[in-house]
Amino acid sequence: MPKTTSRTAAYVKLARPHQYVKNAFVFLPLFFGWKLTDPAALRSACLAFAAFCLAASAVYVVNDLKDVEEDRAHPTKRNRPLASGALAPGQGLRFAGALLSGAAVLTLVLGSGGFAAILAGYLVINALYSFVLKHRALIDLACIAVGFVLRVFAGGVVTAVTPSHWIVLMTFLLALFLGFAKRRDDLLLSAAGCEKTRRSLDGYNLEFVSASMIIMAAVVIVSYILYTLSPEVIAKHGSDKLYLTAIFVILGVLRYLQITLVECKSGSPTLVLLRDGFVQASLGLWIVSFYLILYVERVRNP
Repeated sequence: MPKTTSRTAAYVKLARPHQYVKNAFVFLPLFFGWKLTDPAALRSACLAFAAFCLAASAVYVVNDLKDVEEDRAHPTKRNRPLASGALAPGQGLRFAGALLSGAAVLTLVLGSGGFAAILAGYLVINALYSFVLKHRALIDLACIAVGFVLRVFAGGVVTAVTPSHWIVLMTFLLALFLGFAKRRDDLLLSAAGCEKTRRSLDGYNLEFVSASMIIMAAVVIVSYILYTLSPEVIAKHGSDKLYLTAIFVILGVLRYLQITLVECKSGSPTLVLLRDGFVQASLGLWIVSFYLILYVERVRNP
């Protein structure tokens, strides 16, 4: 029994369920399209979320299979199931196949050709990333950012909501910001004497990454403020109070900069979100404030 439990835990760890929070971007069109209370749209978004979770886990497994030797030289990645030997490569490959099969089944349940095409595109981009593009500076971050944008488009397709250009642009910029923070952590590990585990790091240094982070942070904040003050957006949502939500965006971005540049703990954006109370509070208050403006105020002033 203990051996079975240990193997199950290894499979769960290999799937990286803590990374599923990234797939919440699927729900953005639902939220901003006033369909959060639409049962059919909510069901479709949840199915799309689940499909992306399974597909993303399959991508993680394939990536770990390819990078198993490099991961063994990394201070934390060496504890991953494949790198540590907890699971054999064949087990990982079969697990990836099962995850992809599950994603395919959910896609069939959704019955959306558009969603199937987007999910397939996501898998192709990640395959190219794992085998070729992850070793090319800037292109590696662009691939990651495009993956987030595809999640937004996927959510739009299944809920019949066209994402605004503002949401698409800010998603891309935010993903770049987080990506630069991750690369900064990789550089710090390399400077501390750890073996360089990404060839793309040859195209980065601390000065460039830190400056790029600050630029991205500024652009994200300014873009968001312009979004909330846009006459088009105000007319669409029927409220001129959206600018109030920018307070939490600014605080959240500044806190992430502090975590990255002062505390040097930006190794995993997902873990930062799951563990840092300030970031959680900023995100939670942003969601609540936007919900009150989009839904509660709209009901009172139809």
